[in-house]
Amino acid sequence: MDFLNNLLFEYYPFIAGTVFLLGSLVRFDMSQYTWKTNSSQLLDNSFRFQVASVLFHAGVIFLFFGHLFGLLLPHSLYPYLGLTPGAKQILAIVTGGIAGAAALVGGTMLLQRRLFHPRVRAHSSKNDVFILALLYAQLLLGLFTIPISMQHLDGSAMLQLGEWAQHIVTFRPGAAEHIAGVHWIYKLHIFLGITTFLVFPFTRLVHIWSLPAAYLARQYQIVRQRRV
Repeated sequence: MDFLNNLLFEYYPFIAGTVFLLGSLVRFDMSQYTWKTNSSQLLDNSFRFQVASVLFHAGVIFLFFGHLFGLLLPHSLYPYLGLTPGAKQILAIVTGGIAGAAALVGGTMLLQRRLFHPRVRAHSSKNDVFILALLYAQLLLGLFTIPISMQHLDGSAMLQLGEWAQHIVTFRPGAAEHIAGVHWIYKLHIFLGITTFLVFPFTRLVHIWSLPAAYLARQYQIVRQRRV
């Protein structure tokens, strides 16, 4: 179990991070015209789709930055923000629960549309379905962590998760030790999160890098008339 814990939470994050950065760079350099969202808005721009898109994207963006801030904020800074570990955990449960629920509702609608709307389904690749399903599963797992977190409102598990994340981003050894004893659902949630970074360069998610300035700076596409 120690070997598996070290493999998944000590070495796997660095493998995924390397693929995430180098894979994105290589794809942008060698395949710029796959650097897009493959939007299906022209195929279905109903009010239901617009609501689903807003709920999903707003929820996911909030959760991303919430995790980024929550995990990487040094514990020594909590008092300066008027927070205790317990208060910070309650804040994370409430805000994360609301954002996660909104994203899950939107994701359910988008996944149903992606799978069962005839025109959208025909336009979708396997990667499109896979990445949406992966994010959907990650949202479910995140919400499933809430009842577990409610059982220890002192913030102890949150501190362990924060130590793990801060050790990873600062390349310090022993990161996996900090989450060896946390509940398995946290570990599965982390594993899927790392896997999302691993597959990132091979999916439509790469357009996030553009924001959208880099996308606008790409080379012109040459279109020639076909000779009959």
